[in-house]
Amino acid sequence: MNILLVGSGGREHALAWKIAQSPLTTRLVCSPGNPGMAALAELRPVAPTDVAGQVALAREIAAELVVIGPEVAVEAGLADALADAGIDCFGPTAAAGQLESSKAFTKAFCDRHGLPTARYGVFDVAGEAKAALDQFSPPFVIKADGLASGKGVVIAPDRAAAEAAIDQTLGGRFGAAGARVVIEEYLEGEIASLFALCDGTTSMLFGGVQDAKRAFDGDQGPNTGGMGTYAPAPVLSDAVVEATRTRLIEPTFAGIAEEGAPYRGVIFCEIMVTAQGPKLIEFNARFGDPECQVLMLRLESDLVPYLKAAATGRLAELPAPRWRSEAAVCVVVAARGYPEAPQSGSVIRGAEADFGPDVTVFHAGTRRREDGALVAAGGRVLNVCALGATLGQARERAYAAVAAIDWPESFHRTDIGWRALARDPGR
Repeated sequence: MNILLVGSGGREHALAWKIAQSPLTTRLVCSPGNPGMAALAELRPVAPTDVAGQVALAREIAAELVVIGPEVAVEAGLADALADAGIDCFGPTAAAGQLESSKAFTKAFCDRHGLPTARYGVFDVAGEAKAALDQFSPPFVIKADGLASGKGVVIAPDRAAAEAAIDQTLGGRFGAAGARVVIEEYLEGEIASLFALCDGTTSMLFGGVQDAKRAFDGDQGPNTGGMGTYAPAPVLSDAVVEATRTRLIEPTFAGIAEEGAPYRGVIFCEIMVTAQGPKLIEFNARFGDPECQVLMLRLESDLVPYLKAAATGRLAELPAPRWRSEAAVCVVVAARGYPEAPQSGSVIRGAEADFGPDVTVFHAGTRRREDGALVAAGGRVLNVCALGATLGQARERAYAAVAAIDWPESFHRTDIGWRALARDPGR
């Protein structure tokens, strides 16, 4: 099978790593890809949002499946254009993708379909948004409506910080993504992420993960796109998974189909596990990043049949995926200054060493200099991942590899997995 994988980050590197292992894969092309993916696939310099260019490339390589990695390609309508061209695509249409591309859309969708989520308000005028803070209690959750690469959320400890976040969001900090602001009730509990595939009709759970959103140890600092993940996550008990499936995931797939946009692809359901049960924080219309990395490490089944079945309406023909018994950890190594102003261009040494069979380093924001040196080209630059018989062992392996990489201009959290280990240090 000829497969085109769209994207260039750590999520796409992890998908390429898994797709390349499949006996069904004849040819894998990644567009635009990154230096780490070059060892697994052919790279083509087409931007994810260049819809016409991606369709032309899919035709050129006679792609039998296109896999959309990033949300920007979903929002740009790549799946719609591929459908018009008669090319099978793993990824939702732009209409279905509004579940991620507009938080205001999703909140109204939750109202229409009775999905449990935080109380909220949507505003496009700063004065009205600030006045509405009277209806909420600190800490205040302030979100840009549109896509902001995981950085459009502020947890403001007091009213002054909330008003500043409103001014920044509506004042252009996130461009068009901040044309509207969503204010949400702060939910108490523990965050986790559950994934599910859908082929337009049939759905299937596809793993769960817990991540670390704040930049620094102890869940301190600004929100980021994610500084690390691990699985399995003990917060995702059987009861929590079942409640999320029945109260959030399946009603969402049914609801979006009722509204004329059947969902094909993967949905990432980020939840807060509260005393009243799981409540929706947000949906993402793609695999998470860096959540995808630990999912791919733990997935024992061949990924390709599931991607193809979701794209072609044949998920009901497949069994539930098999998962490895080992725990997996992903540590994000970021450039100094991330998420506000990451420094680019610094040289990274040792990231491409052989760390053994249990450690894999995915490239998330790198480029190859003309002299062959690997340099930072993004905020979250490397995803250092490891498997272990226990979460503790996986962590030790991941952090040993991080320590062996020579990149002084970087930083990372040192406490990925702390919630699970606080519950059970021997886990």
